[in-house]
Amino acid sequence: MKPNSGLLVKLLSISKLRKSYGATIALNDASLDLNAGETLALMGENGAGKSTLIKILAGTVAPDGGEIHIDGQSVKLTTPILAHRLGLRFIHQELNVINSLSVAENIFLGRRYPQRFGLVNWKELHAQTQACLERIGIRHISTEHRLSKLSVGDRMLVKIAAAFLDDPAAPARIFIMDEPTAALASEESERLFKVIGELKRKGCGIIYVSHRLDEVLAIADRISVLRDGAVKAELKTSIATKSTLIEAMIGRDHVEAQQSLSPVLSESIILSVDHLNAPGLRDVSFDLHAGEILGVVGLAGSGPELLIKGLINKTNAGIVSLNGQPVMIREPADAWKLGIAIAPRERRSEGLLLMQDIASNVALPHLNKFSRLRIFLSQILQAAVAEKMGVRVRLKARNPQQKVRELSGGNQQKVMFARAVAGDPRALLLDEPTRGVDVGAKYDIYALLREIAATGVGILVVSSDYEEIIHLCSRIAIFRGGRLVDIVMNSGMTEQALLALCYGERQEQQA
Repeated sequence: MKPNSGLLVKLLSISKLRKSYGATIALNDASLDLNAGETLALMGENGAGKSTLIKILAGTVAPDGGEIHIDGQSVKLTTPILAHRLGLRFIHQELNVINSLSVAENIFLGRRYPQRFGLVNWKELHAQTQACLERIGIRHISTEHRLSKLSVGDRMLVKIAAAFLDDPAAPARIFIMDEPTAALASEESERLFKVIGELKRKGCGIIYVSHRLDEVLAIADRISVLRDGAVKAELKTSIATKSTLIEAMIGRDHVEAQQSLSPVLSESIILSVDHLNAPGLRDVSFDLHAGEILGVVGLAGSGPELLIKGLINKTNAGIVSLNGQPVMIREPADAWKLGIAIAPRERRSEGLLLMQDIASNVALPHLNKFSRLRIFLSQILQAAVAEKMGVRVRLKARNPQQKVRELSGGNQQKVMFARAVAGDPRALLLDEPTRGVDVGAKYDIYALLREIAATGVGILVVSSDYEEIIHLCSRIAIFRGGRLVDIVMNSGMTEQALLALCYGERQEQQA
């Protein structure tokens, strides 16, 4: 039956799904339905149960109870292979790619290679990969490229494309997408949204997980909100608003901080950058004042994403001064020693040791402070500091010995903030500080940054979220073509006006 026939065709039904890890309840009688030809957004704070539900559907975690039906038939998803055979496909926010392999080899990870005379048919392998890429409008990536040579966004596009590889024996019908646009630029995201539209027209169903409210309201048909392991709200997108979604997710009225910091700047300058030249950056100069949150924005590829790495790159040229004194920064360790804390964009690959515990991660750049006689590390002191900093950043964890990989994305981000504030920094350099975190954790981070700024710390925030920049920052630096072209006061700024500045419209109007 076609999805546009006027009758709903139920592809997937989940009823009273339960899962506990010891005393921790991950899912508590969670129930939802997915119809053919629709996008169902699955939303909730980190720790609400979304990841557990996805793992059960993927066949990697066994539920403690409940029912799953596909096409009306009860199924037990005991392995990923079985989930694949039943038509389920998964796109996760973690890349899970092998950088040393080619695009084609990554597309076929876990799949049988095309064969000819008992050997790998490389021509057919690349042909199928090319068709797979073109299905989502990707024509700028060669199937022979090594993943290590691609940007993070392009690597995510390859990962997404793999979900669309044809398998005649097990046609894809249900797509589960977990934060698929977290590492994508706006034009790349739009490409994915067009593919989602095509899938819906073909009668596929999509479960779409995202913390981006505007994105969800734009592409979803319905929204299921998980809280405390159960579906607490079912909303039609046509009548949902940001406020109703936020309140459904956090279970209480929220007060969203709409005002940026005071536009009155301190005369004290914490960090001064003069004529910085680094890969992708040309002649960048700015001052970061004490107690200021300075936002950095620009269109994709215009330079903001390179700024923090450029500041700590051994090949950079220019003058960086801290409290009026020129300093030499050639690597992150130099910055930490000077009291400049860094939170990188890719927390899982660049910021955290996932297999280590919270205490070890918090202590990492401060090891000299946690050692006795500069020889023996004090585990007790590490744990005590991690505990104290965890309270300050509102970290939700069992104890400082919990492994970071066990934490939700928002709480992993808070571990990086705990590390940053543990050293009493003079300046904070933050690259996409709330990427991939839920709305509750986002507000916690906003409150924390305001508290830190109030102590006189200078904070630089690079973000592609214009709403975030407007809410947080007293001034905004605009990048175009690898140059910092303007710094504007955040007074009455709107997202539309900020986007116009990034495109250079104000300069054209003044001319």
